[in-house]
Amino acid sequence: MGRKLRIAMLALLMTVASSVMAQDVRVDFITPLIVHVVKGQPTRTLVVTAEPEQVDVSRSGNTWKSSELTVRLEPATGRLTFLTKSGRVLLREKDWSLEAHDGSSRQVSQSFLLDRDEAIYGLGTIQNGRMNRRGEHKRMEQSNLEDFQCVLQSIKGWGIYWENYSPTQFDDDADGMTLTSEEGQGVDYYFMYGGSADGVIALMRRLTGDVPMFPMWTYGFWQSKERYKTAAETEAVVDRYRELGVPLDGIIQDWQYWGPNYLWNAMDFLSEDFRNGRQMIDNVHNKHAHFMISIWASFGPMTQQYRELDSLGLLLPIETWPQSGLSHIWPPRMDYPSGVKVYDAFSPKAREIYWKYLKRLYDYGTDAWWMDSTDPDFFNPRESDYQHAVYGGTWRSQRNAFPLETVRGVYQAQRNEGTSKRVFIMTRSSFAGQQHYGSNMWSGDVASSWEMLRKQVPAGLSFTLTGNPNFNTDIGGFFCSAYNTRGRGSAPQNQQFQELYVRWMQYGLFCPVFRSHGADAPREIWQFGHSGEPVYDAIEQMIRLRYRLIPYLYSTAWQVTSGNGSYMRPLFADFASDKRTWDINDEFLFGRSILAAPILEAQYTEERIIRADAMTGWDRQTVSDGSAVGIIDFTATKTATKYLPKGTSWYDFWTGRNYRGGQTVTLETSLSRVPMFVRAGSIVPLGPVMQYVGETAWDDLELRVYPGADATFTLYEDEGDGYNYEQGVYSTITFSWNDRSRTLTIGRRQGEYPGMLRQRQFTIVMPDGTLQVVSYDGTETSWTYTTRATGATRH
Repeated sequence: MGRKLRIAMLALLMTVASSVMAQDVRVDFITPLIVHVVKGQPTRTLVVTAEPEQVDVSRSGNTWKSSELTVRLEPATGRLTFLTKSGRVLLREKDWSLEAHDGSSRQVSQSFLLDRDEAIYGLGTIQNGRMNRRGEHKRMEQSNLEDFQCVLQSIKGWGIYWENYSPTQFDDDADGMTLTSEEGQGVDYYFMYGGSADGVIALMRRLTGDVPMFPMWTYGFWQSKERYKTAAETEAVVDRYRELGVPLDGIIQDWQYWGPNYLWNAMDFLSEDFRNGRQMIDNVHNKHAHFMISIWASFGPMTQQYRELDSLGLLLPIETWPQSGLSHIWPPRMDYPSGVKVYDAFSPKAREIYWKYLKRLYDYGTDAWWMDSTDPDFFNPRESDYQHAVYGGTWRSQRNAFPLETVRGVYQAQRNEGTSKRVFIMTRSSFAGQQHYGSNMWSGDVASSWEMLRKQVPAGLSFTLTGNPNFNTDIGGFFCSAYNTRGRGSAPQNQQFQELYVRWMQYGLFCPVFRSHGADAPREIWQFGHSGEPVYDAIEQMIRLRYRLIPYLYSTAWQVTSGNGSYMRPLFADFASDKRTWDINDEFLFGRSILAAPILEAQYTEERIIRADAMTGWDRQTVSDGSAVGIIDFTATKTATKYLPKGTSWYDFWTGRNYRGGQTVTLETSLSRVPMFVRAGSIVPLGPVMQYVGETAWDDLELRVYPGADATFTLYEDEGDGYNYEQGVYSTITFSWNDRSRTLTIGRRQGEYPGMLRQRQFTIVMPDGTLQVVSYDGTETSWTYTTRATGATRH
């Protein structure tokens, strides 16, 4: 239905509905800052976990007041206005409607009026390179590349969670901002006033659940590709990383370890090439690495799961991947249909059956789940597909919540197995509230291009703003065949792809999961050259830096869990008064202290694909029309411009140089360094160089202190895995910098856990290179910065 037609129908419906508006509108305060609005019948929630608080609400006529919010109802129209306790208008409703589809369902719609220059954010991982959703028109239905959580927030500090799981149209234009869902029994949404981006995120998690801790090893480096074809090949990748001395914590086994497509997702090592799969997992563990495996939301007709689910009517008739039963032919041979079907993840019984078979891999020792196609793949949709009955409704009414339900099923089942192993799920799709179920979403099968790399930054930030903090992408992009200019799998020797891959890895450094993956060419570090060569060294340097950042990152993870923090934060989260930050989509905050400013444009090569001239060697490339591009020197320095938000000063992480905020700076850059800054008034702990998480004790952490304002940082430590932290089994040490007295105080250690260090030292590093070693036994101690000592800052 066109936008103008929808508006006209809304106006007509308003005339009919005005006489019953007041009694149809229900306003409930969940907390003083969260209001549940229902017009008609509420949605049977799959998302909201919060029990309403006993909120002191006063009502006078058509006005409700809590200690923080006021809600006013216009009886004749059913429109609501949300105001702060001081009376400042936050958001006004416009038209709404319940439009009958048939005898049992209705299309539901609600419009809102925004301020002219009001920026709004969120919705999901929309791959258009934008942060601000003003002026956008988007049909929201889960897919491979774009996923939706139906959560919006405004630069004014309010947020909305739209409680509807059917495909939903978002529109914003001169007529207002409108959400229109294809099926529902009523308008149902939650209004939240957090006062800031972080505040809205905190309220969304209050409403839908907190974020459980991932194991510490998940923050190391992960290697994957589509796909390792034998158990020996998978294991050999771990061996090679260990031989090279390049850090690695995770190896991922992609699909078809089960054999042919007719056995799709059998959840067992049925392929002859993986007959020793269980031993492979043991061997990976013996090499101090962890094992993740691909599982899907669909099953081939020859699997045990298919037969059991089919006998109970728990398979869907939709067309999905793979379409052909012949796995080695592309495009798919449709005269040999695979018969693969998606299971009804909304059914508790179906989720129980799913885990019953998945537990085999769990019992083999699998550490983590790669839940692919959780959107799920849905090809050539038919109206009969949408009308198909699933548990709790129809495929249309439940559609967008599919990833939530299938992920929830695995998380809850594994939690029931015990508390010694934290759940870690990587999933291709996500809905609101999914942060509560141990999942990290990656952005799907993105293409290998600079344009797509640039789009990942706002996509990840938009996802974070919906309350889901765990995001990553395929480093280098998934499809890279355009760069295979010297034959199949040759992309890592193509200098264009080399530059793209390095810059993508530098962006990935700041994602919660740091993972190399893709099709068409291998991505292991040795595919890009040898130690001592600029591309190899740039990759290795980023991997090593990631491991040094783990004390900072793991402590941030605790803030995500305990304080509703986020890993990847838009600049306006802390600098909303600087309007230049409202639309910046190529920089972001990594935790609370580090400003990540990755280079997202080609500096050494060209962004258009170039064909290599085989007669001139690897150092010279030519455009497809034959014109010379010239020799590429990856050791040359380049320049880049980056904006530093006003309100603080910023230190260059690499040089220690201090910059005033509120300006664009020109930096000298190189292939091996990613631009990154630390705000004045920060303390950043760095760990030792290691081959895997846990190899080296944190008995001499480096504390980088960045003066210019008072600072605090809380170092969080625990057993690294298991759920004992939920019972308080962990320790914290708070570092405090007093800028006036130039004194760093290391506070008394709080709490304890098995294996905790009781004696250690910290090496304090100032931007000018001053070093000071301080011994620590768990009691408070302090150090005052007085003069520059000899030594240099370590990187």
